[in-house]
Amino acid sequence: MGVAPIVLAAGYGATAGWLLPRAAYRFSVEPGEPWRDRCPQGHRVRGWLGPARCRFPAEAVVQGRGSGGRPPESAAPHAYGRRAVPLAALVGALCAVLGAAVGARPEALAYVGLAPVVVLLSLVDRAVHRLPDVLTLPLAAAVAAGLGAAALLPRAAGDGRLALLGGGALGAAYLLLHLINPAGMGFGDVKLALSMGVALGWYGWGVWSAGAFLGLLYGALYGLILLLRGPDERNQGYAFGPFMAAGALTGVLLGGFGA
Repeated sequence: MGVAPIVLAAGYGATAGWLLPRAAYRFSVEPGEPWRDRCPQGHRVRGWLGPARCRFPAEAVVQGRGSGGRPPESAAPHAYGRRAVPLAALVGALCAVLGAAVGARPEALAYVGLAPVVVLLSLVDRAVHRLPDVLTLPLAAAVAAGLGAAALLPRAAGDGRLALLGGGALGAAYLLLHLINPAGMGFGDVKLALSMGVALGWYGWGVWSAGAFLGLLYGALYGLILLLRGPDERNQGYAFGPFMAAGALTGVLLGGFGA
């Protein structure tokens, strides 16, 4: 196992994680609402990537100073979302682990490259229990295209055809769960299952089964914890997307190290 893929993956992940807070804040809205374009204090949020922090030119702060010589609260730099440094550390570590598992193989570009998008989806899902189509559907297409291209290159350790079959199979399984219990399994989870199934199917049906099962297991264990906490927690819904992502990550790591 080379060190270079791990270092490159960690650097890429840390950079991408540092850029995620603003996007996570803007996407975290209820269905039907427009994407956020202002911070909680009403200042316009410019762009989609970067730390979730409003900054003002020094001259603007000076002009807004009150009689006490201090700028008013609305004109002072302030944070309004998740902190960039912890996210950079988290995504950097995640990409480093993926780089270590997959190694210098062509599929590493797909797994490591798209991991920050999965983290972004998990952040949004935790915040508002929503997985936006503008992220889930392009992610599924990008994973399928990335692994499909990797299958054509030397040293690929998976199968592009199995990846597509895995995406369809997991999407169909989650669609069935959604039809059985729409309140417990949202349609956004069904669309996320497409990309997770493709990622797992690349390494074969054994990895696919393990990742799919672990995603359900992680979610069920968390639900059990909520039940044990008391009656106030029993009727509260929770985001299932992060557990799907965690199960898929576990499966990919098993498949990568095994390959």
